[in-house]
Amino acid sequence: MLTLWHCENARSFRPLWALEELGLDYELKMLPFPPRFTKPEYMEENPLGTIPLLVDGATRMTESAAIPHYLAMVHGEGRLTLAPDHPDYGAYLNWLHHGEATLTFPQTLVLRYAIFEPEERRQPTVAADYKRWFLVRLKLLEETLSDGREFLVGGQFTMADIAVHYALFLAIRIGMRDELPPNCLRFHDALLERPGFKAAQARQSAEGQAQGTGKVL
Repeated sequence: MLTLWHCENARSFRPLWALEELGLDYELKMLPFPPRFTKPEYMEENPLGTIPLLVDGATRMTESAAIPHYLAMVHGEGRLTLAPDHPDYGAYLNWLHHGEATLTFPQTLVLRYAIFEPEERRQPTVAADYKRWFLVRLKLLEETLSDGREFLVGGQFTMADIAVHYALFLAIRIGMRDELPPNCLRFHDALLERPGFKAAQARQSAEGQAQGTGKVL
């Protein structure tokens, strides 16, 4: 069985949502955050101490944008992806990685220096700079969505939507809702209504309570 190691509402939510969208069976192992400090024994599973960790037999994956694509291709018959001969295939791959590398990266520094570090180690100026950086990096997404489209590529929901949506989801959870541009906010709010998203939220909440772990944010 597939096994996903996850912290509630952390970036490992991407593969969790993907698992629910694909209707796959999986075991969800919840961790408190940050796992490398709160559960040092987890380092035996993932020497990086980061989440997510997906275990599928001998396959072990730690990248939150790569895992949804892997799940779709290996276990989902290519559902929620675009084929290489699709005219939007390049755009699909670009958005898949844009969500993490371009959008979530600056948010990790906001989280660290505004929230997670002890009070004496916080750096408000650094956090503010990276917050502005994140907002500027939404320009491409805002322009892409300006035609009123519901999904990013191919006229259908794909793993790229999951990858990008999480960055907006995280931004709102750290108090940036009023600063998001209108098309990004519309895109975010619409995907909250997907049954797969709601199922993933319910699963992590139930498992978190059962396994005694807390929320990240």
